Amino acid sequence: MNDPTALARACADAMWNDDQASQALGMRIVDVGPGRAVLEMTVRADMTNGHGIGHGGFTFALADSAFAFACNTYNRRTVAFRCDIHYLAAVREGDLLVAEAVERQRTGRNGIYDVVARSGDTVVAEFRGTSREIGGPLV
Repeated sequence: MNDPTALARACADAMWNDDQASQALGMRIVDVGPGRAVLEMTVRADMTNGHGIGHGGFTFALADSAFAFACNTYNRRTVAFRCDIHYLAAVREGDLLVAEAVERQRTGRNGIYDVVARSGDTVVAEFRGTSREIGGPLV
């Protein structure tokens, strides 16, 4: 496949077919391209904590999934090596949470990706992930 965007989409489709966790959480792939991905999900009642706000683990799951889709866009099986998240604002039931992952650096088998999670214009969390290629194509 010579078109990098078409390859990224094919990789995302292959990953999505086996990603039951993201599907169960109601995530949707909005956009994908070489080294980038945008995913979204609506915060459900069962995703809120005892304070009535979105449980941070679900924000992390969305950011981590966007990271995973972004770093697998080159048709090389890649996993998370490390990741950190900083929570900046709360989300509530019904909010549309959007995570945009962007590649910052890719050298050899390693990559660094930044993910910003937003609800509307509000930045909810910032996530940085380091990836490691483990070999083998996705498609």
